[in-house]
Amino acid sequence: MVQKTVLQWSFKTASYLVMIRVPAPSKLNLFLHITGRRENGYHELQSIFQLIDLCDWLEFEPRTDQEIHIEGLNSVDLSQNLIYKATQILKPYAQKATGLFIRLEKNIPMGAGLGGGSSDAATTLIVVNQLWQCGLNTEQLADLGVQLGADVPIFVHGRNAWAEGIGEHLTFIDLDQKQYIVLKPDCFISTQLLFSQKSLTRDTKPTKFCAYQLTPSSFGNNFEPLARNLYPEVNEAMQYLDQFGKAKLTGTGACVFIEVTEKMNVDDILKNAPCKSYLVSSLKESPLRHFEVC
Repeated sequence: MVQKTVLQWSFKTASYLVMIRVPAPSKLNLFLHITGRRENGYHELQSIFQLIDLCDWLEFEPRTDQEIHIEGLNSVDLSQNLIYKATQILKPYAQKATGLFIRLEKNIPMGAGLGGGSSDAATTLIVVNQLWQCGLNTEQLADLGVQLGADVPIFVHGRNAWAEGIGEHLTFIDLDQKQYIVLKPDCFISTQLLFSQKSLTRDTKPTKFCAYQLTPSSFGNNFEPLARNLYPEVNEAMQYLDQFGKAKLTGTGACVFIEVTEKMNVDDILKNAPCKSYLVSSLKESPLRHFEVC
């Protein structure tokens, strides 16, 4: 899934400047529990991250100057752009820093609970680490990534995981290959608003992966009741999917999903959905897990 194209010859360095096109996969939270709250205000979580094949695509083209130019996400201020932040966090380690022209093909909906922004940042860390010869290993990149967002490390590691802490303590797990129907309600959920609700459950009893394996349907998302109550579009999407099985919220939303079974008429479910719908497949690992700049 990684594509590399020679763009031009650099007479100064007698080397090729290449354009590298790489995917940034998304994720589902198969469940999400809040088990406590730290003194600094961060919440302790437990979750399972399942990587899926709905991907953004990023193109990286070295420039002969030192400018970082990003195309494809004009609605986000550069200082808040996680792709840009990822390049800046790598600069102190760069042995051969160059300017970069980065193009983003955005397929993962924003504000959806699918981790699109975090995945874009992780892909940038992985690629630029090699382009700039930073020499950082996966653990070091993940440690930098958590400074950008709690979900970034899972995409840096590129493996399905049981997550704890604020989401950065990962135990890698094997999950069965499955398909999911994902709906994106036409709303943007404020994570801050959900966390501020007094009725949010913050003391779910900690559990283990083996317990999830026994009864996965009993594991829910602490944000789901609030999201359904505060956002009618989420409630409508979940009611629709609940006709066919057990609908779940991923992250803090807005996306909701259901596991595909043999009895489902998938085409009809997708066609009649009340909002944008996707059929996605689970991934055993990220297509970037063994990425190398040749």
